[in-house]
Amino acid sequence: MESSLEELTAENLTPHVIKVSTENVKNERLIELVTGLIQHLHDYVKEVQLKPTEWEAAVQYLTQVGHDSTPDRQEMILLSDVLGVSALVDTINSAQAKASSATESSVLGPFHSEDTHTLANGQSIGSPGVIGELMLIHGTVRSVSGAPIEGVDVDVWETNGNGLYDMQDPNRDGPNCRGIFQTDSQGQYYLVGVKSVNYDIPTDGSVGLLLNMLKRNITRPAHVVCTAIISRSSQLLTPRSIFS
Repeated sequence: MESSLEELTAENLTPHVIKVSTENVKNERLIELVTGLIQHLHDYVKEVQLKPTEWEAAVQYLTQVGHDSTPDRQEMILLSDVLGVSALVDTINSAQAKASSATESSVLGPFHSEDTHTLANGQSIGSPGVIGELMLIHGTVRSVSGAPIEGVDVDVWETNGNGLYDMQDPNRDGPNCRGIFQTDSQGQYYLVGVKSVNYDIPTDGSVGLLLNMLKRNITRPAHVVCTAIISRSSQLLTPRSIFS
C-alpha cells in the first residue's frame, strides 16, 4: 500500500518519490535519468539545507529564464553554458578520448542558428555594409589519419565588428556573419569574414543577473566558430573546432 503524506519523512521521501516515478516505466534509460535526477536534487536540498524562500527564488529564476528565451535568444542554453553543464555533456560524450589526434570538441553555444545560408568557397559571410575589418578565414577538414575529407559542410558564425551576433540586432533582416561552406577535394574551405572582436555575454537577462551576483567576468575573447557537420560514420571523430 502506498505511503500517505503523513508517513513521509526526510529520510524516506527520496526513495518513495523515485519508486512512484519509475515503477510503471519500461524504458531503462528513462528510469536511470529520472532516478539520478531525483536523487541528486534531493541530496542537494539536504546538503545545503535549502530554505523555502531560496526554493521560491530558484523557481522564479528558472521561470524567468524561460520567459527570456525566444527563437532568437537561447537563455536556457546560455545558463547551461555559464554553469559548465554544456561543456561537461560535450566532454563526456566526445569521441576525443578515443582519438588523441582529433581536434578538440566544443559546444555550439547560444548563438548558433539554423537560420543561415549556404555559400560557395571564397564568398563573404557578411551582409552588405557589415561592420568591421574584413579577413580571410580558411581551414582543412581531415580524418584522424590526416587524409582530407571532401564534401563536409562547415557551419561558420561570428559577431559583427561591433561585437553583436545577428540575432542580437533588432534590425536584422536575414543571416549576417554566418554561413555554411563545403570542403573541396583537398578538404579545404575558405571565406571572407570580419576580424574578430571581444564581446560581452548579454547581461540584460536572467543569466546576466546571475553573473553579476557571482561577480564573474562577462567578456569573451574574440573568436570565429567553425563547425564541421559530419555523419557518425565519418573518420573525422570530432565535429567542430573554434578558431580565434
